[in-house]
Amino acid sequence: MSQQVTVNARTYRTPAAPTIVICVDGCEQEYINQAIQAGKAPFLAKLVEFGTVLIGDCVVPSFTNPNNLSIVTGAPPSVHGICGNFFFDEETHTEILMNDPKYLRAPTILAEMARAGQRVAAVTAKDKLRALLGHQLQGICFSAEKADQANQETHGIENIVERVGMAVPSIYSAELSEFVFAAGLSLLHEEQPDLMYLSTTDYVQHKHAPGTPQANDFYTMMDNYLLQYHTEGAVVAITADHGMNAKTDAIGRPNIVYLKDRLDAQFGTQSTRVILPITDPYPVHHGALGSSATVYLSGHLRQREIMDFLIGIAGVEEVFTRAQACERFELPSDRIGDLLVLSERLTVLGTAVGEHDLSGLTVPLRSHGGLSEQKVPLIFNRKLVDVDPSRRLRNFDVIDLALNHLA
Repeated sequence: MSQQVTVNARTYRTPAAPTIVICVDGCEQEYINQAIQAGKAPFLAKLVEFGTVLIGDCVVPSFTNPNNLSIVTGAPPSVHGICGNFFFDEETHTEILMNDPKYLRAPTILAEMARAGQRVAAVTAKDKLRALLGHQLQGICFSAEKADQANQETHGIENIVERVGMAVPSIYSAELSEFVFAAGLSLLHEEQPDLMYLSTTDYVQHKHAPGTPQANDFYTMMDNYLLQYHTEGAVVAITADHGMNAKTDAIGRPNIVYLKDRLDAQFGTQSTRVILPITDPYPVHHGALGSSATVYLSGHLRQREIMDFLIGIAGVEEVFTRAQACERFELPSDRIGDLLVLSERLTVLGTAVGEHDLSGLTVPLRSHGGLSEQKVPLIFNRKLVDVDPSRRLRNFDVIDLALNHLA
């Protein structure tokens, strides 16, 4: 077996010990801080003694799919092509959901490690990620959401529900993430993968603020599984796809800027198209409202006029041209609009009032997508060595750090 694998211009050592890379969806660092302070996460609290606790930047727009794909490719969206859940195809004039692997433009570290002879497994909470994470992977890949449908031919495993001993949880539950952790433990015991990738769901983080009983209970659950992985001798590397923030006013009402409504009123109904990259098949806990939007302009409109109008809207933090956004955030130019709009920390962006169902928002809105959700944890149960202190760390460095820089 090869001792090194090169993927997307980066070289990785093959694992010297079972290595588990975990993407905790929506893991604003304050969740861990509050759980530790409450005495609810004793294993995480001890990592400062024998492990490494760092901070990194996630990909912006700070959404789930772009960041998970960046983590497993070790590269930004300009390389792998996934910059949100939806993009507008300007040739066919259709809005396209990017869940299909045909939209992935780069190989994954998971697939290349398996090609090099390593045993590889990936478990994701939501099925929307499974096909992308498992692209060309000769190994195990399934979702907790559809674990009862896992079979040997398609997913590389069967009877996982019986093995885990949990019923398939609701997509809108903390248990969906627990199933991921429990499945990871079962795989560690039985299949003993060399490299395993676990990706949770941010249901809890959308619903509950750091330090609340529900949030602390979630991190207690996670802490228990991390301890078990550590006790089994696995290298454990933890990061997040994005942070999470309240998006409300002082009394808990959603702070929403409806961009299409505002643009239509100012420039006409045929002037622009607004795409919200957060839009996915699971809108109940966020109402398809996030802190990033991309705007396509009709040919007759002057770009600077639109930008000046948008930046003057209360709650809008930044407006970038396509070229500016691609340069700063390493995005694929053919899958974002003429403009990228980011909102402030307490604000989300919508299209039109009538296009968002907010009936599922039974608690104050919490969401992500902007610069304010960019800082994420980078945590390891080993000490890091030979890391340049001036290096900007990204969440998609986590596999490099776990395989190339641990003592």
